[in-house]
Amino acid sequence: MAQGMKRLGMPIAAFLGLALVGLVAMSWFLNRDALKQAVEAQIRAVTGLDLVVKGNIDVSVFPASYVSFHDVGLKGGGTADPALAVDVLTANLRLLPLLLQRFEIADVMMLRPHIHVVRNANGESNWTPFIETIARAMKPGADNQVSFSEIRIQDGVLGYEDISNHLKEGLDDIDLSLAWPSISRSFAATGQFDWRGERVDGSISISDFVAALSGDRSGLKARLTSAPLKLAFDGTVADRTSMMMEGTLTVDSASLRNALRWTGQAPPGAGGFGRFALKARANVVGASIALTNVNVELDGNVAEGVMTYTNNGRQTLQATLAAGALDFTPYVSTVRLLASGARDWNRQLFDLNSLSATDLDMRLSAARVTVGSSRLGRTALGANLRGGTLALSVAEAQVYGGIAKGSFGIARSDAIADVKAEFQLTDVDLQSCAAELFGINKLSGRGNLSVSLVASGSSPFGLAQSLDGTATLTGHDGAINGFNVEQLLRRLERRPLSGAGNFRSGSTPYDNLNIAVKFSDGVATADDIRIEGPATRLTLTGTASVPSREYDLKGIASLVSAPNTTPEFDLPFVVQGPWEDPLIFPADPVSLIKRSPVTGPLLDAVKDPKTRDAVRSALEHFTGGGQKSATPDPAPASAPATAESVKSN
Repeated sequence: MAQGMKRLGMPIAAFLGLALVGLVAMSWFLNRDALKQAVEAQIRAVTGLDLVVKGNIDVSVFPASYVSFHDVGLKGGGTADPALAVDVLTANLRLLPLLLQRFEIADVMMLRPHIHVVRNANGESNWTPFIETIARAMKPGADNQVSFSEIRIQDGVLGYEDISNHLKEGLDDIDLSLAWPSISRSFAATGQFDWRGERVDGSISISDFVAALSGDRSGLKARLTSAPLKLAFDGTVADRTSMMMEGTLTVDSASLRNALRWTGQAPPGAGGFGRFALKARANVVGASIALTNVNVELDGNVAEGVMTYTNNGRQTLQATLAAGALDFTPYVSTVRLLASGARDWNRQLFDLNSLSATDLDMRLSAARVTVGSSRLGRTALGANLRGGTLALSVAEAQVYGGIAKGSFGIARSDAIADVKAEFQLTDVDLQSCAAELFGINKLSGRGNLSVSLVASGSSPFGLAQSLDGTATLTGHDGAINGFNVEQLLRRLERRPLSGAGNFRSGSTPYDNLNIAVKFSDGVATADDIRIEGPATRLTLTGTASVPSREYDLKGIASLVSAPNTTPEFDLPFVVQGPWEDPLIFPADPVSLIKRSPVTGPLLDAVKDPKTRDAVRSALEHFTGGGQKSATPDPAPASAPATAESVKSN
């Protein structure tokens, strides 16, 4: 048995040896010109591009059957520059047809290809002949059917140029595998590439490749995955007169700010734009994308609605969204009006570049809105950004227990921001309103606030210097906390020289509060501030400097027995110093001296020469002043000076 197997194995080994020798000999005697022409013809049939070989040609039959062309160029459409240049193009051959002297390509591998795509103004490119040829070759019944269905690209480079939009992009280190149908109708491409310093994994599949190449509708699935951004699309595509896509779009990013930078967009502001996710039904027509059934999440804010994005030379985003709760704190947290740790305005220059990047038209509604420490109820607002001008409008917002309406606008002029603000607060809680808007914690009650202001500057300090406009505040049934005016006035009425004591405690209730202020070049002028309570009345006039944040006010505090009656006691006073902790003191201390039962008669007495001489004699007796000087008494003309000195004391 063993001898029989041995006798049978010898002929088989001899046959294999002869076959091997034949294959090696075939590689020596192979008609290389015929092989080159056959491979060029098949590549031209598949790609529509002419093969131009400048380097050497390597042929191998065994153990691998292939032909490699070095320094290859592929041209099409009569263009002078090659659409594709390859360092090494290797066509792997089918072995059985090769033994029969037929040259059929199994697949093609391109090493270090340089792909150049140019899109002209009418939408066509230098790759149009390739697409048209593929479409013709793959149609049922075509004369020249596609002979191979896979092309692999290794370490490739792609350069894209859009002449009409002045756009240039590049992909590096491309490793792709392209598979189109030789029998089935589908097309698939998978691989990786580098774009703007990030590695991107991508895949695309087309259910009907021939229909897609002809511009007819076909199924499309695409996926791109990178560190900054993940994107997926599942739907249909067509390209008759312009690109049309319809399907489900999903976008996900750990940081939208980083993703925008990666794609070449300038992210707005300096805060927020972190975690982002979007899922919607997308309808793409040309450069416009309409999104319906939108579910979008940004920085923890979740909203639903519709969106439209257009890029016709300038990017435009339109959206109408509704949310249960919105938190704008991340976007305003970096806006610092005051310098850190100081009472001065921030002098850091504004960054206005984001106002010119994109046009925006957005409508938002939410059941709850948070802005820093402020809490708003049901709110409807709009944002419009066009030509470097931002306009925010609040149709209605439930805030501070009342209703707010208004608008806020920023227009860019070089590095200068032109700001305009108009808003009205109706029937709000003044304690929370004044504390959050102006940092004033001593006011309570309910009231209305109306503000109309304009300013121009390159920093918050510049805006404060140029502030113009008006502001009015009316309040009722509240109190000014921190001091009791009635208690102070009654103490001074009984004992004018007893001092103010600890008057920075308690509160001063009021029935009506009226404040009207005009702003001009950063100075607020109050012509009539009136605070009327059940037992007191306060009136104030003067100015307040917005840039230096200081008061310079004069007023009168009055004791009254009833509203609209003659005051029982008036005390002029002055308010001066910083907004945070101003000084409050009497404006006319002489009037208090006159009202005192002790110092008042003394002040009147020193005006009489006889009484003045008696007082002086008594003083000299106790001090010994009469023995130190024999100088006669000063002339009566010095009496006014003595009286003035008493007043000052």
